[in-house]
Amino acid sequence: MNPLQRALIEKTGNDHGFEYVLPADETAVHLASARHRAQVRIMPKEGRFALVFSSTGSGLLCAELARSFPAAARSGSSFVAADQDALARLLRRAAELAHSLPNQAAEVFEAKLKAELTKFPAELIQGTEVERLVRQRVGQQTFRDAMLDYWGGACAVTGIAQPEVLRASHAKPWAECSSDAERLDVFNGFLLSANLDALFDRFLISFSPAGKLLVSPTISPQERERLGLNNPLQLRWLADEHLRYLRYHQARFGTIE
Repeated sequence: MNPLQRALIEKTGNDHGFEYVLPADETAVHLASARHRAQVRIMPKEGRFALVFSSTGSGLLCAELARSFPAAARSGSSFVAADQDALARLLRRAAELAHSLPNQAAEVFEAKLKAELTKFPAELIQGTEVERLVRQRVGQQTFRDAMLDYWGGACAVTGIAQPEVLRASHAKPWAECSSDAERLDVFNGFLLSANLDALFDRFLISFSPAGKLLVSPTISPQERERLGLNNPLQLRWLADEHLRYLRYHQARFGTIE
């Protein structure tokens, strides 16, 4: 690898979520970040770039990355980028996923919560309603940020990418989750446009195990038409990790099979 190749790879990493350069041999650039746990080794090869990812939970990260870039996926944690632009897209998506996937979101939540709670005297907040409200506010914002990263900033059904109209919808409601890990799990729900979020939150729509939109029979044909629910709608993708939460939602919707 010549110095120009190395410099270009390091800059691409820095611009797309991998700002740290770790020690590596002469054939590879090893990148990491202070903001997530994913790491990647990048090797230029005949005009292309070979990438190998590693991190805690890298299997899940790589499975999701392969969903986004099936043509680039090789075996396991290995990917190939055809050019510099493809390398940038792979790194940016990997960083988004590393930010959003389970455990990382929980770690971000704990750090933010600790910072927020230090603003109050410990003896006045611990175990109080104020602490509960702070925990809920910080947790819901952390969940929304993780969902925006996971779904690439676009509605899980329509692909609408206007942040102001997107909502992070829980499949298993916040108040019914047994732990913060469940509340913050990016697979516990979907990023939806505001109208779909309102319906999903009230269990008036749900999704089949194949991702197909299900509509409650309590919604009249006229209202279905007005709400745009007569068109065939489906999740852009559905991971296996979504299913246990989706079954909970379907049971409330009344369509579980």
